[in-house]
Amino acid sequence: MRTVGIDLGGTKCLAVAFESGKVVDERRVPTPVGEAAVLDALSGVAVAVIDGAEVSGVGVGVPGLVDRGGVLRFAPNLPGVVDLAIRSELETRLGVPVRVDNDATCAVWGERQVGAAQGYDNVILVTLGTGIGGGIVAGGRLLRGANGFAGEIGHMVVDPEGPPCPCGQRGCWERYASGGGLGRLARQAVAEGRGARVLALAGGDPALVRGEHVTDAAAGGDSEAQAVLAELGWWVALGLANLANAFDPQAFVLGGGLVEAGDLLLAPVRAAFDGLLTGGSYRPSIDIVPATLGEHAGAIGAACLFDVGREI
Repeated sequence: MRTVGIDLGGTKCLAVAFESGKVVDERRVPTPVGEAAVLDALSGVAVAVIDGAEVSGVGVGVPGLVDRGGVLRFAPNLPGVVDLAIRSELETRLGVPVRVDNDATCAVWGERQVGAAQGYDNVILVTLGTGIGGGIVAGGRLLRGANGFAGEIGHMVVDPEGPPCPCGQRGCWERYASGGGLGRLARQAVAEGRGARVLALAGGDPALVRGEHVTDAAAGGDSEAQAVLAELGWWVALGLANLANAFDPQAFVLGGGLVEAGDLLLAPVRAAFDGLLTGGSYRPSIDIVPATLGEHAGAIGAACLFDVGREI
């Protein structure tokens, strides 16, 4: 039977119709501003991909804290959206069961069902984008925590003296190991006289240096840019080691835009990881692999929150 999955992001709302393990239709619209407009967008794309078919449910992944009642309590990238009862509102509009979860929680479930995490019962997805998101599967089940808020791994503090984070803390992991973190590392390198090619790609203005300038230069063979990516890789590995110490996973699946750098990032992450992991040489190896579902991971995972009408 068809299920529908929606990934509500800061800039776009992507819906897929999922049937027999495949995406059979999709729609996307820009993410609007305001609670009423967000609900209209969600119901609109859902109706478009349902397209008159019988569905067992609609899953929605959203970027924020979602409680077990399907209420979005807080979403820093959705201005004006607080305590929004997405589940009950959409069930009233659509007349079908609705499940709402964090977008990275949905993404890890999608990767486990049909992506890079297939075959792993204990796996952590880490999305390396503008910030860092996370989803955790433990013992073959999604780990949501007492309130549904588990997986906010980007806000582990790795340096209490570090740069301020929009969450209100200082030195969060995502300040160092995300796309924003890469930009900060690159601007620091330029200020120290490293990264001439990176600076050129930014038009010669150090203030305009961004992470994409580093990855472009590194892909072109620039050794200084590759060194900045290696520094980023160390910070990524530090967070992964902390998570491995806490959760003992079989694998990490890395997603998000930074993973498009491929082995330019994955190789230094893997190289640094074992040395940062407690007892790394005495424990079974932990796989570190790239995600495979790309921008569809969250929507597919949301659709997979229903299995023949049964909520996951």
